[in-house]
Amino acid sequence: MNIRFVSLIIGALLMGSAFAQTKSSNIRYVENGHPRHVLDIYTPDKPAAGALPVIFWVHGGGWQAGDKSDVALKPKVLTERGFIFVSTNYRLLPEVGMAELMGDAAKSLGWVHRNIARYGGDPARIFVGGHSAGAQVAALLATDDRYLKKEGVPFAVLKGCIPVDGDTYDIPKIIMTAEQRQAIYGGKMFAFGHRQKFGNDPEKHIDFSAVTHVASGKGIPPFLLLYFSGNADTRAQAERLGAALKAAGVPATVYGKADSNHSRLHDDLGKPDDPATQELYRFLDHLARN
Repeated sequence: MNIRFVSLIIGALLMGSAFAQTKSSNIRYVENGHPRHVLDIYTPDKPAAGALPVIFWVHGGGWQAGDKSDVALKPKVLTERGFIFVSTNYRLLPEVGMAELMGDAAKSLGWVHRNIARYGGDPARIFVGGHSAGAQVAALLATDDRYLKKEGVPFAVLKGCIPVDGDTYDIPKIIMTAEQRQAIYGGKMFAFGHRQKFGNDPEKHIDFSAVTHVASGKGIPPFLLLYFSGNADTRAQAERLGAALKAAGVPATVYGKADSNHSRLHDDLGKPDDPATQELYRFLDHLARN
């Protein structure tokens, strides 16, 4: 075998071990709960001098599919930067309704707040983020404080929110947009679209929208809204929520990445040459120090 090839393999293995992480899998956040009431915790192998900030991640999948394992590079790169990374599952539509789904995410974050110190995490420095459907869940957790209050989690522990390419921060507007598009171009109307997923009740559509709950003086944390700029819906929704946050005096960065798509924007987070990753690091590193 070529000696140079062998040395490259050894070097890669050594690099990987230098950035090793520990994964604690399928931890139950509801005792005797549903099989999806589980989360994973990724921690740096190297002991830290103090408690580490925590990133709580909510997977996507249209609220009907997906899994906590869909985290791509994020656990590796973020534990390298001195964070603890938590990825959660939750019950899905149509087995439960949206209120129960949101309650699961809040229960999971509540468990993290109460228990993460045992894993080296700081319960007073939690960032909440998610992709696609998970972006809507994360944004609502960080704007509608009723969910976390029910779990005994003060809003003050949230240091930032990172929704990635969500299209449902203002649900009535996305319903109107999608259904009007179908009507104009002769498409078949959705059997289980956003209207039905969020309860087929206009009041529920308003209540499950993050923009509804944005107000000054609530302690809403800073937001980094990442979106794929080639998607008119996620661009408009990110700009809509960003504008509402800024009007309420909440720091908000809205960043669109052009050379990407819905999935790649999420999967590329952590790549060294990725501009959205650089936005993420700037956001986290600044706020994690506070």
